[in-house]
Amino acid sequence: MTGDVKVGKDGKERCQWCGDDALYQAYHDTEWGVPVWDSRALFEKLILDGFQAGLSWITILRKRDNFIKAFDGFQPEIIAGYGSEKIDTLMQDTGIVRNRAKIEGTIIGAQLFVDIEEKEDGFSNLLWNYLDGEPLQNSWVNMSDIPTQTPLSQAISKDLKKRGFKFVGPTIVYAFMQAVGMVNDHQVDCFRHAEVRNLKRQG
Repeated sequence: MTGDVKVGKDGKERCQWCGDDALYQAYHDTEWGVPVWDSRALFEKLILDGFQAGLSWITILRKRDNFIKAFDGFQPEIIAGYGSEKIDTLMQDTGIVRNRAKIEGTIIGAQLFVDIEEKEDGFSNLLWNYLDGEPLQNSWVNMSDIPTQTPLSQAISKDLKKRGFKFVGPTIVYAFMQAVGMVNDHQVDCFRHAEVRNLKRQG
C-alpha cells in the first residue's frame, strides 16, 4: 500500500498530519496512539482535547507544560476543589488558553471524575469497556480516509455529556480516542502503525 505519508529528514515514514515540526513529530513518535489505561492520564488528555476545541493541537502541545503546572498536574481531586479565586488566577495565566467556560468545564469534569472513581468502576474502565478493553486496530492508507468521528465516539460523547462533562462532542472524543490509543489511526505505511499495534496492556 502506498499512502500519503510524510517522509521525514530521518527517512522515516510518518502520518501526514505531523508535518516537519520537531515537537509534533516527537509527540507522534512517542505518544499519539499509545494505549493509555491510567485514569488520571486519560482525564488529562480529555481535558486538553477539550481545550483544543476551535484551535489546533500543536497550540495545546506547545502550552502543555504550562497547563500541567497551572492545573496542579491535572490531579482531579485537587481541581475538583477549585473556587472562584483559582478561576480568576487561571484567567490571568498567559501560558494557557484563557477560556472561562473551558476552565469551569475542567472543574466540573474533575468533580465527575472523582465521583466515577469512588462510586463506579473507575474512569478508565468507563471508557475502555466500550472496546472490551482492547484498542481498535484500523488500517487507513491515506489521511483523508480517517474519520473525524464514528458511531463509537458518538456513543461515548453522549454518555459523557449525559453525566455532565463539557467540551466532549463526538469529534473531540474521537481525537481523544486516537491520542490515547483506543483506536490505532496511524496510517498503515507509518512506521508507528505496527509498533503501536504490538503494544500490550501491562498487568
